[in-house]
Amino acid sequence: MHTVSIIGFDGALASAITGIVDLFRLAGVTWARIHGEAPEPRFRTQLLTEDGGPCRCINGLTLMADGRWGAPELARADIIVVPTIGAPIGDVLAQNRSLVQWLSEQASSGSLIASNCTGAFLLAEAGLLDGREATTHWGFSNQFRQRYPAVSCHPEKLITVDGALACAGGGMAWWDLGVYLVERFAGAETARQLAKAFVIDAGRTSQAPYSALQVKRYHSDETVLNLQDWLDRHFAKPILLAELARQSGLSERSLLRRFKAATGDTPNTYLQLLRVEHVRHHLETSRRPIDEIINAVGYEDISSFSRLFRKHTGLAPGAYRSRFGR
Repeated sequence: MHTVSIIGFDGALASAITGIVDLFRLAGVTWARIHGEAPEPRFRTQLLTEDGGPCRCINGLTLMADGRWGAPELARADIIVVPTIGAPIGDVLAQNRSLVQWLSEQASSGSLIASNCTGAFLLAEAGLLDGREATTHWGFSNQFRQRYPAVSCHPEKLITVDGALACAGGGMAWWDLGVYLVERFAGAETARQLAKAFVIDAGRTSQAPYSALQVKRYHSDETVLNLQDWLDRHFAKPILLAELARQSGLSERSLLRRFKAATGDTPNTYLQLLRVEHVRHHLETSRRPIDEIINAVGYEDISSFSRLFRKHTGLAPGAYRSRFGR
């Protein structure tokens, strides 16, 4: 039996706690019951809070804890799971300095430490993710990158694993995290049975299809902001770097340097994202032929744009419309 410690704190997302508990507690159990076999539980779980008191979740539910995370009498956990922060992230970080310190100390404990969604902020705050690969909810990735520049953040990924640290992406990615951890500790067959019993699509690898364009405007460079406004209006036209330099009043070299510093992207990559987002919107909301939508953003080579679209969303345009079209 492997021991899993789930960390509770006020403002956590309840489903990211109760859901992951269900997955671990029913690994080796539900599938056996379905087939009339004797259950073989593989994990024991414990919900731990700072003082052993209740965890008051963001949805108003109060969850009773099994103990406190600093208690010396607790058996060493094989897995420590930090759930989603549902309350304002800055407030939760400020209110849980002792938890941050405790997490930092667990780096040498031998436990695998995992986070779901915005729970990665607590791992990063503890310094556990410095120089490592991580993911978090795509909608908070800019905030994450700004706060933790030493972390290699990949918001397009659903799961990242770097040594004894694992991160899952947005919202309900605890499903995927749970199945991954079950496979790692209890084997592939137990994980497959669990995914089938819970009707989980265990083949997902990316959260990119769910993300909106991450508008790179969290900066104070007025020249770049003005150029972004211009690109928003003219993205469907053929645009060369020389034209962008003329619009910005900068040399091409200075433009590349400042645009990259302000947004994290080159002007060309930003332009591609604008076009992808325009196509994404029309695939979701209209029934226009796909080639017409792609032509409208300035691409005549449909296959070339389809490759670009897949790169940023994880899906071909037709597959994207099938999944998200209204």
